[in-house]
This record gives sequence, C-alpha cells and structure tokens, in this order.
Amino acid sequence: MRFAAIADVHGNHLALEAVLADIAAQRITEIVNLGDCLSGPLEAGKTADLLMALNAMTVRGNHDRYLIDSAEDAMPSWERHAYSQLSARHLDWLRGLPFSAVYRDAVYLCHATPEHDETYWLEAVSPDGHVFLKPLEEIEAMANGIDFPLILCGHSHIPRVVRLGDNRLIVNPGSVGCPAYSDDTPYDHKVETGHPLASYCVLEKSAAGWMPSFRTVAYDHMAMSRLAEENARPDWAGALATGSVR
Repeated sequence: MRFAAIADVHGNHLALEAVLADIAAQRITEIVNLGDCLSGPLEAGKTADLLMALNAMTVRGNHDRYLIDSAEDAMPSWERHAYSQLSARHLDWLRGLPFSAVYRDAVYLCHATPEHDETYWLEAVSPDGHVFLKPLEEIEAMANGIDFPLILCGHSHIPRVVRLGDNRLIVNPGSVGCPAYSDDTPYDHKVETGHPLASYCVLEKSAAGWMPSFRTVAYDHMAMSRLAEENARPDWAGALATGSVR
C-alpha cells in the first residue's frame, strides 16, 4: 500500500497544485487530507475547488470548524478573508467532514489528537515559548485505544515521525501551505520550518512496516507572499516568503 498524506493547506492553492503535481509524478493515486484546508488570507475558494475535486478522505481541522461554527463577525482573523470566498457548496463540504477517520482499515487519521482539534499531539510549548518534542509517555497516552499501526495527524505544521513503544508510528506530514506562524495557546510561541517550501509525506507499507518519506516541493511562494501582503497580513507574507516569523 502506498499513498500520500497532506495537511494544513490553509488556502494556498499554488502550493497545493505543486504538491498534487509531485504526487502524480510519483504515480501515487490515493491521498488523505488531515484538515485545516482553507483558512488564511490567500485563495480559499480556489483551494476548496481543488480539494473537493480530489475526493480524498479528509478530516476536519480546527480552522475548518471555525469556518462553519462561528458567526462571520465573530470569526478569528485567519477565517474572515477565507469565509468571504466560500460558496454554500464549499461550506456544505466542510460541514460533512468527520473529526477523525480510518483509511483502508489500517490508518487512523485526525487533525490534531483523537480528543481535541486544537492540541499538539507530538509537540509541547514551554511558558517561555519554546516548542519541543513531547516526552514519549505523553504522546503514547494520547494514543491509547488507537489500535492501528499507522496514525496520522497535522496541526503543528512540523514534519515529524514518532515511533511508539509498541512500534506504532505517528506521522505529521507537515504543512502544504503555511510554513510558519505564531500562536498564543497554550503560551505565546512561534512555529517555523525555516523554508518556504510546501511539505507533505508519502507513506508506504513494506515487509519492514510503514515507511514515511517526507517531501518538500518548490512553488511560486512569493506570489502567495505578495497576496498576503495585499490582504493586509504582513505576518503571513513574511512566513510564506521565508518560512520564519518576522
């Protein structure tokens, strides 16, 4: 079995197009999507059209939920621009996404953790804003009851693989469309990949078990950076240009 996992596209249709082209070039025909599809100051409508046409197994992220659960005037900043570009059919698609799913009876999918869509599974944040790998026992505690050899999550935008004590793998494919951001939960912190490339992961099952191959793809990231600047989001513009937070 061989398939691709994408996550955290965040309305970056140019990054998504480049990733889909790279997936097709490897003759991979099956894709799973771990959510946070549209929110951001970019091209939510175009991105929604691309993702809906894929008909890929997709789970709902916290930013997807904000788009359908919040009144427009009460939406967080990442959602306001995206919402204005979405049609009724786009919103209906978001409403139909499940919190979690199982792919081919073998792979568990969620956006963040099996219980919460706003919690990092693999990372912790210190009070001084340092983002670091959680202790293995804390990661394993969140995996209780998830009896699949491969577990996929997104949310932190950091490509990462963790092997649990019983040999289950948890894999975060990284972010297709948002290589850096700042957040204030649970403490003020920055997540930075240090590059502007689009990230995703290829998963392949072999005699040795599941093997993740992380991939990065170049695209016209400066076009997206300029668009974010035009839409009054210099923070996004800098992140898209450099993979770092200004």
